[in-house]
Amino acid sequence: MSTSIDQNHGFSLYWQENAIMAVDQRALPHAFELLRLESVDELIAAIRTLAVRGAPAVGLAGALGVALSAQTHQTEGTVDEGAVRADAARLAAARPTAVNLAWGVGRALEQVPNGPHAVLDEAMRMVTEDAAINSAAVARTTELVESLVPDRPLRLLTHCNTGRLATAAVGTALGTILELSRRGRVKEVLVDETRPLLQGSRLTAWELGQAEVPYRICVDSAAAAAMSRGLVDCVLVGADRITANGDTANKIGTYGLAVAAARHGIPFIVVAPESSWDMALPDGNAIDVEERDAAEVTGFAGAGAAPSDAGAFNPAFDVTPGELITAIVTENRVVRPGRDSRLRHGEVLRTRIGALLEAFPDHPRAGVVYQDLSALYTEPGLLNDVYEQVREHFSGEFDRIVAVESRGFILGAVLAVRAGVPLTLARKAGKLPGHVHSVGYSLEYGDDRLEIRHGAVAPGDRVLCVDDVLATGGTLLAAVDLVEAAQAEVVGLVTLVALSGLPGPERLERYELLSLCEVAA
Repeated sequence: MSTSIDQNHGFSLYWQENAIMAVDQRALPHAFELLRLESVDELIAAIRTLAVRGAPAVGLAGALGVALSAQTHQTEGTVDEGAVRADAARLAAARPTAVNLAWGVGRALEQVPNGPHAVLDEAMRMVTEDAAINSAAVARTTELVESLVPDRPLRLLTHCNTGRLATAAVGTALGTILELSRRGRVKEVLVDETRPLLQGSRLTAWELGQAEVPYRICVDSAAAAAMSRGLVDCVLVGADRITANGDTANKIGTYGLAVAAARHGIPFIVVAPESSWDMALPDGNAIDVEERDAAEVTGFAGAGAAPSDAGAFNPAFDVTPGELITAIVTENRVVRPGRDSRLRHGEVLRTRIGALLEAFPDHPRAGVVYQDLSALYTEPGLLNDVYEQVREHFSGEFDRIVAVESRGFILGAVLAVRAGVPLTLARKAGKLPGHVHSVGYSLEYGDDRLEIRHGAVAPGDRVLCVDDVLATGGTLLAAVDLVEAAQAEVVGLVTLVALSGLPGPERLERYELLSLCEVAA
């Protein structure tokens, strides 16, 4: 039988007549079955066998489990607290990595002295809150995604299952994908199969199908290749535990996705409730990663797929370092855990650029120091690191690059290709055919003109103007004037090098300026 969660109170788990009702996620997508869990032992078994799974849902199940125990161990409204706390300890240990389970159990336990009805009321309140919490996180994440990606139908990639099945209702990362789809922003979703138990191809695909969102199953090991082929605009995942520094534990395979996304300049966003944060842990090294039975890897659905005596490395989760995460979004906030580390990377980048510069005094005329950047372009990976710094600084909030002739063309081309936005070339006078916008400007050693063709920048475009070296600021200021003459918006300026002691920064102070290295004029 196939049905929808909406036909079952709108929730993936709920309380009914002294029992916990939960969607049996082991049966999907072939059958939609409800479990009736009448004891703590049955609930623990359901959690361990992944009939009930997903960090938020497991946390809520833990709270309902305490309510179930309180109902069981009570006489005329008086609860046997010792027995309930013993059940609670077993519940909290059922899956060690997801902090939500201990959180849900702990919150329900606080009501035990007030009687079984108080415990149940608190657990049911948490289930209701979950829908509102997820809705708030989804709204916040949707706005963030739309600010980071091109304004066109998107190719999204997700891992494991973070929809209504993994929560009480709405979902987190998958909830965001469904909201983007409702806004007409989704072209296709690549759904990682999520080995070894296929939560992606079984559960996420089922939820997307229910919502009529176009998707394809993606072999886990093909996700990086999909990114390299330009098939992914953004990666959205959930989290089972987040440490104080922003390191994140999630379903095994997430770390590899983050590495690939960073390599290809793709936003990598984690969506999780505040209850997933564990501020008691300083970093991901302290997370207890659950390792599961080898049989999940050596066979599937009762059929062997490996030698009968084969062992297996089968961790249920991995830990993604915060520096690889574009943003963590909760119902209350957007956290950018990689920002501090990227600022440190900016210091390293400045040092690398400075070491590669070569100064030529009195060129092209006496009194001028020419900074030659040729060695920068021969350094493997340097321009890729430049792009990462630009992307982080401007949060992807531009949809066109205007590059200044001639050495600005190299930087502009790299930024445009990596960001997936159009490139417009601002050229010296007389180089462009047809009607042009033209602006005169002064250099350290004379005057010149800069031009772009009519229509090369569209009204309303959000433009990043780039050049190689900032001296007096005349060239970039001319580029700004050209952009504004086309009725577009200058959102920022980028140069590889700024010459200190010259008036460039002051002349451009009305605009956000990123100079990656500063050297003496």
